[in-house]
Amino acid sequence: MEPYRFGDITAFVAAVKTGSFTAAATSLGLTRSAVGKSIVRLEAQLDVRLLNRTTRKLSLTDEGAVVYDRWRQILDDLEDVDATMALRRSRPTGTLKLMTPPSFGQRHILPVINAYLKQWPELRAELWFTDRFVDLVEEGFDIAVRIGAPKDDSLILTRTVAWQQFIVCASPDYLARRGMPQTPQDLADHDTIVYLNAERPRAWRLQTSNGPYIYEGPGRMNIDSSEAMRESALAGFGLAHLANYIVGDDLRAGTLVEVLRAYRPPPDPIRLTYPSKRHLTPRTRAFIDLLVERWEAGAPWESEPTADS
Repeated sequence: MEPYRFGDITAFVAAVKTGSFTAAATSLGLTRSAVGKSIVRLEAQLDVRLLNRTTRKLSLTDEGAVVYDRWRQILDDLEDVDATMALRRSRPTGTLKLMTPPSFGQRHILPVINAYLKQWPELRAELWFTDRFVDLVEEGFDIAVRIGAPKDDSLILTRTVAWQQFIVCASPDYLARRGMPQTPQDLADHDTIVYLNAERPRAWRLQTSNGPYIYEGPGRMNIDSSEAMRESALAGFGLAHLANYIVGDDLRAGTLVEVLRAYRPPPDPIRLTYPSKRHLTPRTRAFIDLLVERWEAGAPWESEPTADS
């Protein structure tokens, strides 16, 4: 099959959009005759009539409507590529407004922001450390870090950049005094440090061969701060159920030891989310590119002991 001439397709789409050969010719910098010849060539190649022509207006035939929708989309996609590449060539400007969960953000996003601002001295950053769920479009955020499965939202794009794994851990001192739990049921015989979420204890979700096992306490100590829970666990107070991004360094150092590893629940995605504008702003693209580059070999908390506790 003879390939289509790109110029002929452009002329046809322009004629339909503008409503006349003359207007299409003006928009493309061609003559009216050249636009007409392009459309005649397309009709001959397809062996169908694409346009109904009268002295006053143009209208699409049924066949013309089909190919117009396809070709218009192709041209739009090509324009989108050009615009995207132009944006990527642009230097980032303005203020990056970013929202992230507090502990995760302070530990793992702030170092990336510091490197980002050093790389682009003309940029500014506005960071919000909060667990509050915000409407990115309504509140004007460029990007948000969210943990967990995405919600259906056509206005938001999302990219998974790492994984959160909840683990049960304790200090070697505590385990030497109280022993190592072997099954989730053993938790009832231990001191536990439980996270308070909106004044309600957050359940520990473990996975067994019979399905999920839910431990709901009561905890001997209930705390509304993951960082404080970690400090209590390091002090030998009891068992804590914490995300690996909080205790990764402690596991590597041996100051905390994972228990019940065989009962780990499935991990949760850690995602960058941003409004689904036609093109990402250069400042947003620059941050995403830098974070992905820094975490390409693995997120900073993911290297940990492999021996089963």
